[in-house]
Amino acid sequence: MKFLYLLIIIFTFFFPLILSFDKKVHFYTNWKYLIPSVIVSMLLFIPWDILFTRAGVWGFNKIYISGIYLFNLPVEEWMFFIVVPYACLFIYEVLIAYGVKNYFHSSVKYISPALSVLLLTIAFVNYGKIYTFITFTLASILIIINQYVLRYGFLSRLYLSYLVMLIPFFLVNGLLTGSFIPEEVVWYNQAENLNIRIFTIPLEDFVYGFSLILLNLTVYHFIKIRLESKKSVFPSSGVPENVVN
Repeated sequence: MKFLYLLIIIFTFFFPLILSFDKKVHFYTNWKYLIPSVIVSMLLFIPWDILFTRAGVWGFNKIYISGIYLFNLPVEEWMFFIVVPYACLFIYEVLIAYGVKNYFHSSVKYISPALSVLLLTIAFVNYGKIYTFITFTLASILIIINQYVLRYGFLSRLYLSYLVMLIPFFLVNGLLTGSFIPEEVVWYNQAENLNIRIFTIPLEDFVYGFSLILLNLTVYHFIKIRLESKKSVFPSSGVPENVVN
């Protein structure tokens, strides 16, 4: 199916967009924070994607894409970096709006350092595998920055939200990597990753997706805190109450 990747993108975007106007979530009111976060993340991830595509770290199956390219990337791939952060941040806000308990609030001070050390260890043990090395290193750095420098307090919420996000992730990324279809939409050079797959999804994709969401949330909260603090909505610490609770 020539437009399969595009259909996956549309499906991923449709329900979060429609439900953004739910009276309890009203996610549309957060677009002013979301749009800059998406732009900033694209400034990192799009050049990364272009370079990896040119280097043959990964590529795209022409039978599943529209054939429209921008800087050597299918237009669907550009849309990916808009739609996926939108859908994931929507899930993040839904869990807050519906009062889902923050189960990792008290343990985040242990989870974050342990996770960052684990990611860095795997990265440097596999420094010759470019997808593994860069992806795991970036994720570790972003965790460290948020936990110990910015200290916005949303990491515990993210850890919980990411577990929920894995449900649509397995469906969407599973399709992109060859689940349920004859060939994969996105192929990978196994020499540049750990060659460990969960179903059809490379292990690195889980960390890559986490980094994409974490970078978006970092910018999202950076802008939200500064804009809303001017309205005296948040406490003097500048940290939104619904982030740290």
